[in-house]
Amino acid sequence: MAAYLQWRRFVFFDRETVKEPGGPDGGGAAAGGAKPFALPPGVTVCDSGRGSLVFGDMEGQIWFLPRSLQLSSFQAYKLRVTHLYQLKQHSILASVGEDEEGINPLVKVWNLEKRDGGNPLCTRIFPAIPGNKPTVVSCLTVHENLNFMAIGFADGSVVLTKGDITRDRHSKTQILHEGNYPVTGLAFRQSGKITHLFVVTTENIQSYMLSVKDYPRLELDTHGCGLRCSTLSDPSQDLQFIVAGNECVYLYQPDERGPCFAFEGQKLIVHWYRGYLIIVSKDRKISPKSEFAGSDPQNSDKQILNVYDLCNKFIAYSSVFDDVVDVLAEWGSLVLTRDGKIHALQEKDTQTKLEMLFKKNLFEMAINLAKSHHLDSDGLSEIFRQYGDHLYNKGNHDGAIQQYIRTIGKLEPSYVIRKFLDAQRIHNLTAYLQTLHLQSLANADHTTLLLNCYTKLKDSSKLEEFIKTSESEVHFDVETAIKVLRQAGYFSHAVYLAEKHAHHEWFLKIQLEDIKNYQEALQYIGKLPFDQAESNMKRYGKILMHHVPNETTELLKILCTDYRPTGDREGSGMLEGKRANSEEFIPVFANNSRELKAFLEHMTEVQSDSPQGVYDTLLELRLQNWAHEQDLQIKEKLHSEAITLLKSGRFRTVFHKALVLCQMHNFKDGVLYLYEQGKLFQQIMHYHMQNEQYRKVIEVCELYGDQETCLWEQALSYFARKEEDCKEYITAVLKHIENKNLMPPLLVVQTLAHNSTATLSVIKDYLVNKLQKQSRQIEQDEQRIQKYREETTRIRQEIEELKTSPKIFQKTKCSICTSALELPSVHFLCGHSFHQHCFESYSESDSECPTCMPENRKVTDMIRAQEQKRDLHDQFQHQLKCSNDGFSVVADYFGRGVFNKLTLITDLPPGKSATTIDAGLQRELLIHTNAAPRAMPSLGRLPGGSCTMLILETLCKLFAS
Repeated sequence: MAAYLQWRRFVFFDRETVKEPGGPDGGGAAAGGAKPFALPPGVTVCDSGRGSLVFGDMEGQIWFLPRSLQLSSFQAYKLRVTHLYQLKQHSILASVGEDEEGINPLVKVWNLEKRDGGNPLCTRIFPAIPGNKPTVVSCLTVHENLNFMAIGFADGSVVLTKGDITRDRHSKTQILHEGNYPVTGLAFRQSGKITHLFVVTTENIQSYMLSVKDYPRLELDTHGCGLRCSTLSDPSQDLQFIVAGNECVYLYQPDERGPCFAFEGQKLIVHWYRGYLIIVSKDRKISPKSEFAGSDPQNSDKQILNVYDLCNKFIAYSSVFDDVVDVLAEWGSLVLTRDGKIHALQEKDTQTKLEMLFKKNLFEMAINLAKSHHLDSDGLSEIFRQYGDHLYNKGNHDGAIQQYIRTIGKLEPSYVIRKFLDAQRIHNLTAYLQTLHLQSLANADHTTLLLNCYTKLKDSSKLEEFIKTSESEVHFDVETAIKVLRQAGYFSHAVYLAEKHAHHEWFLKIQLEDIKNYQEALQYIGKLPFDQAESNMKRYGKILMHHVPNETTELLKILCTDYRPTGDREGSGMLEGKRANSEEFIPVFANNSRELKAFLEHMTEVQSDSPQGVYDTLLELRLQNWAHEQDLQIKEKLHSEAITLLKSGRFRTVFHKALVLCQMHNFKDGVLYLYEQGKLFQQIMHYHMQNEQYRKVIEVCELYGDQETCLWEQALSYFARKEEDCKEYITAVLKHIENKNLMPPLLVVQTLAHNSTATLSVIKDYLVNKLQKQSRQIEQDEQRIQKYREETTRIRQEIEELKTSPKIFQKTKCSICTSALELPSVHFLCGHSFHQHCFESYSESDSECPTCMPENRKVTDMIRAQEQKRDLHDQFQHQLKCSNDGFSVVADYFGRGVFNKLTLITDLPPGKSATTIDAGLQRELLIHTNAAPRAMPSLGRLPGGSCTMLILETLCKLFAS
């Protein structure tokens, strides 16, 4: 019956009486001596808007009271003002009053921004009565868009003005509603483009849809209310029409009735203000609480003002007033009493109201209040925290954790976690951590803690639900979860996470180290992209090779040739495969030589360009197998395979490595083959010498002796050191040495002197033949010496004649064109003569004979070459060290004149003739300057004698050396 009494009461408003403004002495409204502000006498109606209070009185005046409390007025009617409506969005005031006696109310519309003689401009006047029937206006309302005005009358009719209400010309007035009961309330409701008009009488409630033609009517209820007992709520209550009866307060939508509230008492005034429903009622049965100062329960003139919060269901304020005239929503909320006083109700700020609720531990109500006041998330979070702390202290841990969950994102998680670390509260902690992860605000430590909670509780279902979240959204650190699950022994869950979120390393690590499922791990690697498959095979290849060698080898073959992940391999194969470096996987086959051999042979067959390390390892493997094999047939096969591999041409760049491998395994044929390929002929011969294969030593000398002559000398030394009878081989060697003249006889004799079995008969034929050849050579040399001496004598005589005797030129033909000589002509001391025009045409130098010049150039080039090589000491030392016959190198340089002292004579010394030059000095003369030509006018010009002198002197030099 009195349901509202169950609602909690609060004092969320401060009440004060409005004081008169201070005078010139600076006294303010707050001064203790200020008098209460008094309204003009005879006020009959009031409204508010646009920052001012508007009053109408019995004298026809309209008063304006701004915040500064400076009253102003103007005469609006001649008799009285009965109704006022101030628009909130426009400076338009609609009024109803009387200018003459009788029932003839007039409606006037005022534009407060425009003035007419100092008063607001009246833009429109029209009679209010419907159909010329005299009746009293009961209520008035105007739509904020200025297109609708509704006037209710005591006879039950409603007049609607449609169009611009400020002008007669653009509006149309009609009777919208007729009834038998006085109209007590009107209200426009705008929702989008749809406009409704609520009409309430003393007996019923109806709604009209004004945005549709013919204005369809809908009756909402069969009971009404008194005057000023209806109002329209704001959007927080969905713009519902509120009707206050004596027993209940009803809320209506345009098409239906909404909730109702059982508020007792005779309702006098109903008003809506900022989400609050203000009701002024008279209640003789129940006196207000003692907190209403100055109240007299037995005084029937007292009225109770209650401020209801319908959303949060509490009474925000309640107080007793003397006869209330009206309640206005301006400057806060204002209450006007009959004695002319104005009482202001100022709402407390949100934080003050919350603190009041906190003191009473009304946290749920505080939360609802904060939401309705649109408090920010930080403020709400703080309320949740305080509520959680309150419940926690009371021992309600389940309720506390629910409040703490609502703080996620604002409150530091560690604040909550520390409170619930006790083992008995682990389920609460689990709930909090779950929500933390769902909101993607958890870090790795939170994930670890949550998974540990699951494992402690042994809640496998929750654990699976947690890790099997949707693939599009993961609320935890996957790697941390895998680690914790693995540590707790939940291997299947850890593997699921690793596979689902592509943590390949963790998947393989768990499969190989914990589950020991090698086959599954190998198949998983085969599904990975190339780079991942390659890196994981390098990491886990040895383990897999040890347990599943055949399958691992096959995967490596694919990986190193034409790898595609398993899914792509089975598809169309449009993508080009990749291949890894097979050499890098050789260490995987440690202790698996059979699989290694198969892998390497496969690589060499399908990839001829395999890395060198593959061939080197395959060679070493084949040599090992050959060396340890006991079966002769298999050994022969392995021998053939090793030789074939060596002859494949893949070891040219690593010749020494292959040679070492063959030597390590005593692979004779391979060693000899590599010696031959490397042109190591001496090593081949030494190999046969070590094995005392005399015939092979001779064969090596015969095969390679032309390329390396010292082989014969080494062979002779080898046989000379042998104490056994080697006459046959010594004879063969000596025969070749003799034919090729490879060693001096004395050296041969000294070499064989060390052999006790070699007698003189072995070298008898060699020595006889050698002596005979040397005798013949001596005879030839003596003949050549004699010839050179005679030639030298002749040349010296010719030089002497050229220096001391005149030269007679008797040539009659040109040496070039063979025609008879004609002046002018050119003669050379060498005996050649030329026409001048022939000489100029063919000669490259004026001082050289064209005929002798080619031969002279050869000699000159030889001299220059010898001069350039005179100081090449480094080259001489290098050749001397590298040559097998150092004596021949010395002789060659000695013959070039490197060791001779060079004397250059550019001109004869003054006072000496050519005859005084020593003959030895003439032999050393290599270059002589051109002598001045002798002028012979009758025969033409003669060039210098350098051409012939250079040839003769050079020949002398050669003969002398």
